[in-house]
Amino acid sequence: MTENALPRFDGSAFEGLSPEMLQAFDRDGMLVLEGLVSDADCDALMLRMGTILDAFDPAAHHSVFSSLSNAQGQEQYFLDSGREIRFFFEEEARDKDGRLKANFRASLNKVGHALHDLDPEFCAFSRQPAFRNIAQGLGIAEPLLLQSMYIFKPPRIGGEVTCHQDSSYLWSEPQSCIGLWLALEDATIENGCLWGLPGMHKETQPRSRYERLAGGSGAGDILLDERPWPVEECVPLEAARGTLVVLHGQFPHRSGANRSDKSREAYALHLIDGRCEYPATNWLRWGKDNSIYGFGNKVG
Repeated sequence: MTENALPRFDGSAFEGLSPEMLQAFDRDGMLVLEGLVSDADCDALMLRMGTILDAFDPAAHHSVFSSLSNAQGQEQYFLDSGREIRFFFEEEARDKDGRLKANFRASLNKVGHALHDLDPEFCAFSRQPAFRNIAQGLGIAEPLLLQSMYIFKPPRIGGEVTCHQDSSYLWSEPQSCIGLWLALEDATIENGCLWGLPGMHKETQPRSRYERLAGGSGAGDILLDERPWPVEECVPLEAARGTLVVLHGQFPHRSGANRSDKSREAYALHLIDGRCEYPATNWLRWGKDNSIYGFGNKVG
């Protein structure tokens, strides 16, 4: 570990959160569980995503996801993705003539946001006992699976993700958002690993809220605190394949651009507590029944 590295725990025989793990999460706002997911399970998710990609025509949609431009916030394709499996490209994926510079998989930013509900294999994986135990161990009495993302961070064009808090995008009252971020491939400084600000999750409110804007004009950030994040103090969260990083909803984190020749695929799942209110101003919405499902629902 580097001098500023955060504590890491062996997750290979995980059965629940230990007092030491809970202490680290409370202090830092995040938790690193190494080896929680097997190589075989990582392979299975990556293979399943390949099958999903094979069934999609990359010419059907050209939607881009970027934390720098927020172009997606003006597109209905993105705004309606809460109950869909939709595909978002990197900003640099196409040449000046609109052609993909690389193959489809190496051109995508992410697939989201309802893999955990709509695809049988992602549904089963997302509802595994280890994830349920983590949620319950952190005091989420009625965990609901809110959002999932398969993140590609492709070689050479993987975009930067600016410093943010997950609760800004998935707000509940009181705040209850928890992120489960799984490294499907080794995540290193070279290929754009996570970076974070330990302890800053203890601020009383998020720095911003990403909401539906009035008058149906898309979605965007509502600033609540204009102070810039002290990104120079961020600590790298390098993660070997199979490592699960548990993130408090108000833990500030970012990731660098990937200019290496190595991809950095990951799977992220976000939860909230069903006892809390989920305001209608949140950008992420569902279908007509507005249903959110928990760990006991086999909805895929």
